[in-house]
Amino acid sequence: MAEQADGARRAPLSRARVLRTAVALADEAGIAALSMRNLAQELGVVPMALYKHVANKDELLDGMIDVVVAEIDPPAADGDWKHTVRRRVLSARQMLRRHPWASLAIETRDTATPGVLAYLDSMVGALRAGGFSVDLAHHVMHAMGSRILGFSQELFDASRRAGRSGMSGPEPPAAFPPEAAARFPHLAEVAGAASHEDGSVVGSGCDDQFEFEFALDLLLDGVERLHRQGWTSSV
Repeated sequence: MAEQADGARRAPLSRARVLRTAVALADEAGIAALSMRNLAQELGVVPMALYKHVANKDELLDGMIDVVVAEIDPPAADGDWKHTVRRRVLSARQMLRRHPWASLAIETRDTATPGVLAYLDSMVGALRAGGFSVDLAHHVMHAMGSRILGFSQELFDASRRAGRSGMSGPEPPAAFPPEAAARFPHLAEVAGAASHEDGSVVGSGCDDQFEFEFALDLLLDGVERLHRQGWTSSV
């Protein structure tokens, strides 16, 4: 293993190698722990050597995002818009499971990266190829929001707050305390009825994947109905 590591360090430095190594470091320790200094150390070079390939930390993050977005499955060849959109959204979600830092990185960039723009463009293209008007495709992209990239902002998501601050947030309570349940009975009822699974961000242990696909299918079914009706907006 030591000989393999030494060989990797002696490999010529390139932008692709810098980005792949940065992604691996972020996967292991989180995006907040990634610095130009520890990236240079991992690559066996001085920090200044990195700037021949990435101008600064922002360009590094943009490149990392494009590396992982490129892992999303390409459009299906069958031309079915609903199948293509659903499959690619779920592929994007699997990519985010491999790279948990990526959703927050995508959200916090001031402008979308070329890779994200290309992905979104291809999704609009799938809708247009499926017969959608520009008007309906426009509104569908608004309705999908970040879900089209495999994530959505959930209520009371402590893990995302933790990602922004670099600190771990408190776990949501397993059940509403009696005084809270008396004050907010409908929320308490829904929380108590939810199916549970460890490691969730949707309440205390709800099945994240099920909830994501449930909402995705509601959206796609509704979009399909509007498309069949020839719906147009009034603006």
